[in-house]
Amino acid sequence: MKTRFWIVSLVAIVFFVGIAFAIHHLGSSDSNAARESALALLPSDTNTVVFVEFAQLRNSPFVAALRDWAPQPQQLDAEYAKFLQDTGFDYERDLDRIAVASTKRGSQNTFFAVGDGRFDRKKINVYVSQYGTHASTGGREIFTIPVNTAPAGGSPRKISFAFLHQNRIVLTDDPDLPSLLKKPMEGEDAKQWRARFDRLAGSPIFATFRQDAGAGSQLSSHAPGGMQSQQLASLLDQLLWITIAGQPENDRLRVVAEGECPTDTTSHELADVLNAIRMFAQAGLNGQQVRQQLDPQTREAYIEVLKSADITRIDRGDTKAVRLLLELTPKFLAAARSTQRATPSPSTPAPQPAPAKSKRK
Repeated sequence: MKTRFWIVSLVAIVFFVGIAFAIHHLGSSDSNAARESALALLPSDTNTVVFVEFAQLRNSPFVAALRDWAPQPQQLDAEYAKFLQDTGFDYERDLDRIAVASTKRGSQNTFFAVGDGRFDRKKINVYVSQYGTHASTGGREIFTIPVNTAPAGGSPRKISFAFLHQNRIVLTDDPDLPSLLKKPMEGEDAKQWRARFDRLAGSPIFATFRQDAGAGSQLSSHAPGGMQSQQLASLLDQLLWITIAGQPENDRLRVVAEGECPTDTTSHELADVLNAIRMFAQAGLNGQQVRQQLDPQTREAYIEVLKSADITRIDRGDTKAVRLLLELTPKFLAAARSTQRATPSPSTPAPQPAPAKSKRK
């Protein structure tokens, strides 16, 4: 893996690790102001926003449990270790919050991220200068680095980043970062996004999706065979907004998913389908075959999650919504960990049969 690739990997790492490492606390006024200002920098025409408040996640028993559950690398990749040494930046230690927006323009998806934390600006500048270019645009230094080779007849994909101040950095794969900085959220789009952000003010981690044709079908196609539902996929495709938020409480994580519906009919149908799926899942876990095949503690953990499920319809006047609440408990984490340990490693060679003994004539 090329060293410069890790600059881009930070955004992906933050996204995936952030979804796992979530904990709910009351934030200070300074933290709330930083949160609001970071979200306000995102483009108005974005389709998806993911936000993680890392500063609130670090000293949590729930986070510690997740770290025990997650697979741990045996050692750091040599290139990434060099990046840590040269820049002094470790996202687990130094990143306080990040907001990532994904926007579809034509056939291309681009991202724009705002990160707050402790950065050694001089070291990062020197490090990145070895692999890319930098120029002063509008009084701001913009760094650009290629992250893959150029396709036939095309140009390589590039990442640009800039420091807005000592503790804030912005990154994007859009070729015109200065223009994005001049067009923060505004107008009716901004009003719609802010309404969702305000609703999620108590959540240290959330993902919000604006209507995107095919979202339900994609979700259904990735669901386990027994959980796929064409009716559910069709209803999800009709939703105007989908929000998923993490709100841990003590030793458990409350996951709240909400879909905003265009009509009462859609909200009724979606609630009915979700309730039916929950009932079928509970019946399946109580079936004789599952009892025989599934570890009792794992089965109990899954039943506990299903029993915690609460499906409600919400009428906000102009919009209707269906909310699904689940609680992930220590039992669920233990079940996931034991399932992971029981799965053979793909790198473990399969046992070879003993050589056949030759028959004596």
